[in-house]
Amino acid sequence: MKQSEQSKQAQSNTDEPLISDELTSNLDKISTELGNSSDLAIRRFTVATEIPNQGAVIYIDGLIDEDAIRDFILEPLMGLEVNEVETKDAPKHPILHTEIETLLPFVDMEEITDWKSLYLSLLSGKTILLVEGSQIGFALSTQNGNWRGIQEPQSEISVKGAKDSFIESLSVNLTLIRRRLKTQNLWLETFEVGELTQTNVGIMYVKGIVNDKIVQEVKERINRIDTDEVVTIAQFQEFIEDETFTPFPTVFVTERPDVAVGHLLEGKVILLVDGNPVSLIVPVTLPQFFHAAEDYYQRYDISSLIRILRYISFLIALLGPSIYVAAITFHQDLIPTTLLVSLAAQREGVPFPALIEAVLMEFTFEVLREAGIRMPRAIGQAVSIVGALVIGQAAVQAGIVSASMVIVVAATGIASFTTPSYDLAVSARMLRFIMMIFAGTFGFYGITLALLMLVAHLCSLRSFGIPYLTPFAPFNLSDQKDAIFRLPIWANQTRPRLYSQKNKKRMKQGLQPSPKKT
Repeated sequence: MKQSEQSKQAQSNTDEPLISDELTSNLDKISTELGNSSDLAIRRFTVATEIPNQGAVIYIDGLIDEDAIRDFILEPLMGLEVNEVETKDAPKHPILHTEIETLLPFVDMEEITDWKSLYLSLLSGKTILLVEGSQIGFALSTQNGNWRGIQEPQSEISVKGAKDSFIESLSVNLTLIRRRLKTQNLWLETFEVGELTQTNVGIMYVKGIVNDKIVQEVKERINRIDTDEVVTIAQFQEFIEDETFTPFPTVFVTERPDVAVGHLLEGKVILLVDGNPVSLIVPVTLPQFFHAAEDYYQRYDISSLIRILRYISFLIALLGPSIYVAAITFHQDLIPTTLLVSLAAQREGVPFPALIEAVLMEFTFEVLREAGIRMPRAIGQAVSIVGALVIGQAAVQAGIVSASMVIVVAATGIASFTTPSYDLAVSARMLRFIMMIFAGTFGFYGITLALLMLVAHLCSLRSFGIPYLTPFAPFNLSDQKDAIFRLPIWANQTRPRLYSQKNKKRMKQGLQPSPKKT
């Protein structure tokens, strides 16, 4: 479906300046408007009809396949000899635009009559065909397709799962989804956002499963975007997400087509932005950030145990240093005597209070982590590991920090890597510093106060109208089948209630395997 493009085309035909029927005038205007760019190619030729006619192809060098232009545009039009014209009933007059459609073997051939559509098609990698005496041009799909090949996911790694991931081509990404979801109910609508970038955005959903109100809300938010540029998917995400002033992501980002298809079948909407190797999924709730693709490629009991491990690790990543700071500073009576003596001996000679010590170590760890990400891959991992070992050992020997603090910070950092969603892991890393300040100021009471404010904030969040803590708040028993625990596939018979309000049932009952006894 390209309803939005068609409506824009119809509007442009009435509002935008029209193309002239003088070929030379049109070519001069194109050259002038594009600043006589060195990569602008204009190839004039003669259409070999009985009455010769002049034509021209215009394209941007590097965006097109020159072989396609030569084989499928120039040769068919320039190779029309008089005897061939008579035998093929081809025109004996200057060639008309209606006859070009029968001569050129292009499936995607778009008629253009205004300059805005011409420039958009030209700069999108299409070849423009203009003919003397006609005010109608043609935009022909001759893009070269020089894209990065489909590779394994880089951030959502799976042991047993699929090994393909999205790339920077919108058409390829759409193909990856359609290969997995072969139904006529998979609908696609495209939009163009950015006055200057004219970035193609595609939204996909399964008609009959998705909530129509969510689809309508997605369209309205996209149509409200009025800006010069939308290049990255992060820019696009900030225009459509519900909450701006929150550390928690309200839009799910994935690079895996199988994950995107799974969300489509739950009644969600997928958004793809041309030039970005990831997709956006809306609406989303907090528990889904703890789900990984691997959960659905192994047994349900193993998946459930690993999910529990992720939740515990997230709490450790969020509260680990805070609990240590609060216990050391205010609540020494809660620590066993033997352990307290050991901790006191380790902290002897450390010049900083526990809060400053924790903040200093966490800041150093974050610097090393960021350096490992930004440095070249060949040396980044080695630098982060060696740097952590060397700096940690040197800091303990110098008496700047205690050995126990190094252990707590290291355990916290490792626990943060278990969160499948990078966006949620970053949120925990940021909130960790706030928790440490509350713990160092008020002890466990400060941690409790901070957690209460955090839960209240989470309860206030929405993702396209869906409560962020669904299915916990509001509580929905039927959706607990795939929240913290994952029940067997045959037991998860219904789709999430708030996403899909039409076709709620995904399978019939009685699919539990029950082999006959022999």
